[in-house]
Amino acid sequence: MNGLELIRDEMRRQHVDALASLENNAALAGRVADAIHRTGRLVLLGMGGSHCANRMVEPLYRGLGIDATALVASEVLRGPLPRGPRAVLLTSQSGGTGEVLRYLERPADGEARFGITLGAESKLAAAVPSLIAAGGPERAFAATRSLTLTVAMHGAILAALGLDPAPLTGVFRNPASPSVAAAVDRLAACHTVVYSGRGVLQGVAEVAALGLMELARMPAFAQEGGQLQHGPMEMLGEGVGVVLFRPAGADAPAAARLVKASRAAGSPVVVYDVSGEAAIPDAVTIAVPRAEGLAACAALLPAMQETMIGVAMRRVERVGEPLRTTKVTDGE
Repeated sequence: MNGLELIRDEMRRQHVDALASLENNAALAGRVADAIHRTGRLVLLGMGGSHCANRMVEPLYRGLGIDATALVASEVLRGPLPRGPRAVLLTSQSGGTGEVLRYLERPADGEARFGITLGAESKLAAAVPSLIAAGGPERAFAATRSLTLTVAMHGAILAALGLDPAPLTGVFRNPASPSVAAAVDRLAACHTVVYSGRGVLQGVAEVAALGLMELARMPAFAQEGGQLQHGPMEMLGEGVGVVLFRPAGADAPAAARLVKASRAAGSPVVVYDVSGEAAIPDAVTIAVPRAEGLAACAALLPAMQETMIGVAMRRVERVGEPLRTTKVTDGE
């Protein structure tokens, strides 16, 4: 298979594997939940797409009263965490990420360490008790299926902590597949794209920017909704696309204000919408049924994946075949 075919193959089975990953990891998820309760602290470490997945779930752990922080593993290697009891979740889709393995070389110093990976035979899985995704490692370059499975495994831990998993399993059983053709048309004509979300959807915005850079080889970045309005709005204009992730609930109205400001600046706007509300005028809207929390992330991931692939196909040859990086990167 070529790079694009590998990505499509991963995406075709991501929801079946996600359901199995959620169900198969219940026992170890309970152990992780016990360690979180015992230590009172959770640190989520990862790189690349794994870090973005951690950013999706970070607010949900805090919403359960847990002192949770998602950090980039390479930064922690250079600015170590203070000693003390905590649960540490090391997320590596391959199980071979160089920075994660370097972290494991350091003394635990009271940490309860666990892994999240697709690699059952990986170094991470051999080193610490690890939640293992169903279906084996991801072969495609850009993260698609691995993101959905990582969300599912966090869902198992959150369920053990008391969060209802039914909305998430509902999305996995009946994934939405809205047309993204209008969004592809709008973004493929841009030279730069800025993504923005709030809460759990900011993690989705960050992984969307990462995926577009990887596949379409174009500048893209992500700014949390508040941060976007503290200066970066100056860059907006013709050729700078704005992609907003509109949540359900109290933060939904903020998206309309950002659409208005972005369009006034001349930027084309795409809105991925899980609010269940009427579409915002003057923007391309990709809507899925109303969802909140982790279910909202899972509901929007397929549409985000299809869009980044569609844009990449308009802009580059041999989509999914990297020129300068590899699937498993040491980085150190």
